[in-house]
Amino acid sequence: MATTLHPLEAHRLKDRLRFIACGSVDDGKSTLIGRLLYESETVFDDQLAAVEAASKRVGTQNGNLDLALLLDGLKAEREQGITIDVAHRYFATERRAFTVIDAPGHEQYTRNMVTGASSADAAVVLVDARRGVTTQTLRHSHVLSLIGIDSVALAINKLDLLGYDREVFERIRDEYARAAADLGFTTLTAIPVSALHGDNVTAPSTQTPWYEGPSLLDWLHAVEPRARSADAPFRLPVQWVNRPGPDFRGVSGQVTSGSVRVGDPVIVQPSGARTKVARIVTFDGDLEVASDEQAVTLVFEDEVDASRGDIVCAADTPADVCDQLEAQLVWMDEQALVPGRSYLLRLGTRTVAARVSEPAFALDVETGGRRPATTLEINDIGTVTIDVDRPIAFDPYADSRDTGGLILIDRATRATVAGGMVLRGLKRSTNVLWQRLEVTKQAHAKLNGHAARVVWMTGLPGAGKTTIGKALERLLHAEGVHTAMLDGDNLRHGLSCDLGFTEADRIENIRRVAEVAKLMTQSGLVVIVSFISPFASDREAARRRFDEGEFIETYVDVPPEVAEQRDPKGLYRKARAGELFGLTGVDAPYEPPESPDLRIDTTQTTPADAAQRIFDHLSATGLWDI
Repeated sequence: MATTLHPLEAHRLKDRLRFIACGSVDDGKSTLIGRLLYESETVFDDQLAAVEAASKRVGTQNGNLDLALLLDGLKAEREQGITIDVAHRYFATERRAFTVIDAPGHEQYTRNMVTGASSADAAVVLVDARRGVTTQTLRHSHVLSLIGIDSVALAINKLDLLGYDREVFERIRDEYARAAADLGFTTLTAIPVSALHGDNVTAPSTQTPWYEGPSLLDWLHAVEPRARSADAPFRLPVQWVNRPGPDFRGVSGQVTSGSVRVGDPVIVQPSGARTKVARIVTFDGDLEVASDEQAVTLVFEDEVDASRGDIVCAADTPADVCDQLEAQLVWMDEQALVPGRSYLLRLGTRTVAARVSEPAFALDVETGGRRPATTLEINDIGTVTIDVDRPIAFDPYADSRDTGGLILIDRATRATVAGGMVLRGLKRSTNVLWQRLEVTKQAHAKLNGHAARVVWMTGLPGAGKTTIGKALERLLHAEGVHTAMLDGDNLRHGLSCDLGFTEADRIENIRRVAEVAKLMTQSGLVVIVSFISPFASDREAARRRFDEGEFIETYVDVPPEVAEQRDPKGLYRKARAGELFGLTGVDAPYEPPESPDLRIDTTQTTPADAAQRIFDHLSATGLWDI
């Protein structure tokens, strides 16, 4: 006798398709999805009553039921009649369950669309039949292609307003097909619809007898979800190391592709450590095999080094490891990309510091071609090189969304500024090698009688950095310390004479200074650096170039009004008169150190006393211990 499943259990076991609805603003996405929800009878009575009431207040259908309000949940969305945030809704038919993602159409909110599309299996691209294919339609289509969505339905909406004109439908269908020819869509089906009246949404319409294709719902039933092959290489990004007691150590995470069995050989990337799986542990007990999307803890036969951010891989098909990536970015922030600035890069469970190059090119979404670019503005799509501060494990995005998708994060605000797809790792030339020095830093220290240090003085123009630096160098010289002084003005005459004062140029200037200081410390010198160095991320990047305890960040602190009163070079006066632009403290930002190694208040101490204080700190850090 056959067992009848409980309705909720039967629903849970249904095949599920995740699809995104996107297109230009006012193309009718929310109305279309509302129609799908309404006609699939997944709208509760109280929801319907609330929408009926809202339709009378803020609806766009003269008081009649406005199905778009089922999706436009924010007050601002209902007032403006646009989608701002990504909305997820769920409905089901007898044949399949659906998660539908309503993406904002306005150009300002393209970044939200990127987030929604990253997990979708298919896409419904809407076009208002009165306007045809727009730039935003093309931009969304390019994003879908980049993210790897290859099943697309083109819903040509609002045909009811044009008398269900077949010629209009075919003209838009053909125009979009030409524009999407190079986007890699394996399935592209154009459907004439009226979301408002339901034509060809869930059933064929008598208004379009010339159309013989599927309704939108029929297409959604037929399209295949994004393949997650069981034959794909095994990957488990490590989320945390599980050590509940001294007798147990495992690595926990979710299997993102493939499968693993007890006894299988694995490799932990990026370290390359090899071992075998001894146990597969779950809350419900041990397993013999773990596969795609299962959350498990792996116990290894050997004590290997594995930590959060690593990827456990099949031993014969490991993930790539590199410290330089070529990637495509979709820029999401109102502040443009600053080439050379230090960002945080998150790939899988790994977060590292990263610097982004000037784009090789940006995408022209109207022509599908490339255009020159020196930066990326909000909603731009471009190809860049990303340098990370340590080797990381990854797969090309074409092989895996989970281990090939990345985001960039602003170090100061912690805002996500870009989403990206790794195209490939860039192997550095094997002909460029580190040369082992015969005379080491330690040998120089013994000869000099002191250790190497970097005193990095930062502060506003006029704070007194150079004055204190000169006094410190005289004091150190009198004590027999071998020194070098790097001053901002002096380096602008030579090493950085090709740089201006844009944010990108300032970042590059500090990078060069840090590299020069590092070379000098290799020779055992105490290097005094006197630079405004306004950005905290750049100072932190400089610190990472040196050994622990070798870098001493010294904040030469002064109130802005006092620095402007001093104005030793007349910079503030010129800036106030409009003769100088980009002066730190006037029309360019300065980020004070939050926890410097030393803070010198030049309104409370003389340059000589400040120099003595820095000297005493150097001594306390073991300057003489060699």
